[in-house]
Parts: sequence; structure tokens; C-alpha cells
Amino acid sequence: MGDWKKNDGLERENAGQEQERLVMGRNAVREALKSGHSIERMYAAEGVKEGSMGELLRLARDHHIRVETVDRARLDLLTDHGVHQGVALRVSAADYVTVEDILAYAKQRGEAPFVAVLDGVEDPHNLGSILRTAECCGVHGVIIPKRRSAGLTSTVSKVASGAAEYVKVARVANIAQTLEQLKKEGLWVAGAHMEGEAYTKVDLTGPLALVVGGEGAGISRIVREKCDFLCRIPMKGKIDSLNASVAAAVLLYEAVRQRS
Repeated sequence: MGDWKKNDGLERENAGQEQERLVMGRNAVREALKSGHSIERMYAAEGVKEGSMGELLRLARDHHIRVETVDRARLDLLTDHGVHQGVALRVSAADYVTVEDILAYAKQRGEAPFVAVLDGVEDPHNLGSILRTAECCGVHGVIIPKRRSAGLTSTVSKVASGAAEYVKVARVANIAQTLEQLKKEGLWVAGAHMEGEAYTKVDLTGPLALVVGGEGAGISRIVREKCDFLCRIPMKGKIDSLNASVAAAVLLYEAVRQRS
């Protein structure tokens, strides 16, 4: 955590929760925001906007960090009654990379890029499971959005069982624009959607970005429109969809089969 002073807000364990890494106190939060460290969310106490708080809110906005306004009692609980001065950050359990880093890694390995793109996977257990599958499948990187998505928290790392330390994860502001970027780099974009062709009958070889949607809603319309083609997993029972992490595993391993 760099040189942030312990008495200014060392990361603590949330009361009654998994070990989420928190930075609290205005000085510590300011340094964290300026450091470039991967930050999941800022918690700001209701009605606290005076003095340096305005600066912190501007920094969060400039870095596209989600700000959640909470009452002071909840902030006290989140910080285990630490000296938070009305503000705290939840920081990632691991650092993110860029999309360019992922593509460079594939090139370094002399392999066609194989990328998983997650559109709105908000359950950290699903994200952790997908990261573990992605690592086992040899995926070069996973791309998630900054909003409407789980991030690299300690819960995700725990579920991933070490995979989060190996899989490169990029967090982007706009998934649709990122897909356009990937297509310009020569990748084909396949989206998991019930209106697509059976997943065993589509070509998942070559430079590929496989898009999997979140729990319930699936991939959004605008993201779906950016896909080159759609693929579906046939449903034989009465339930019409799989858990996001299970769907991702089925599709990723089909891509591995075809690419072998």
C-alpha cells in the first residue's frame, strides 16, 4: 500500500465481511487516488462536502471511480469504527492491466489473441470462477467494465484460487468501444446469446474475443450489436439460462477444443 501512514488509514478488515481492503481518512484517500492504484469504489458520508472532501470527490470523478454515498453509521461499520473522516476507498486485491498489455502478451507468446470480455458480471463469485476457468484455458486476458461489474476484490481472488495472480484483467470505461478497438486489431468478436447459432457450430479459432453477459440480463443490446456473430448453448430443461460462470466455462472450453 505504498507509504500511506498507519494512523492516516491503514487498510482494515470490514466488520462481518470477507477481508476487503480499505483505505480510510482524507490524507490516505488523497494519496491513494493520486497513486494510480486500482480502486473499486469510494464511500463518502452523507452531507460531508466541506474542505478537502470536495477535492477528493473531484479526484474520484476525474479517475472515473464510483462514489457511493452512505450514512455515517454504515461507514463506521465498513471501517470497523476506524478514524475515516467521512471517506474511505475499497481498493483492488490486484492491479489491472490495459487492453494493449493483453494483446502484447498474446504476441509475446506467439499465439492468436484469446480474450474473454465480461459485460456486467456483478457477482464476485462468478467473476472469480471465470478467472479460474480463463487461466486454465490459456486465455490471454479478461476485460471487464468499470461500472456494473464486480472488480478484483479479495473475495474474487479467493474464489479464483490463485488464478487472479496470473490472469491479466483490464478494466475499461466502455465495453462497446473496446470491442471496436479489438476488431481493429484483427480479433473476431463472438457474443454469448440465445439468438445465436449453436456454440459447437461456430468458428472460435483464430484471434477471438468471447463476450459473456452478466447475471440475468446477459449482454446488453449495444454490446450485442458490436459482435461479429452470436453463439448459444442449447437448453434442454425448463430453465432457459446457465449461471454466468458456467456459461463462460462451456464456451471457453469449446474454443480450447477448436483451437487445439
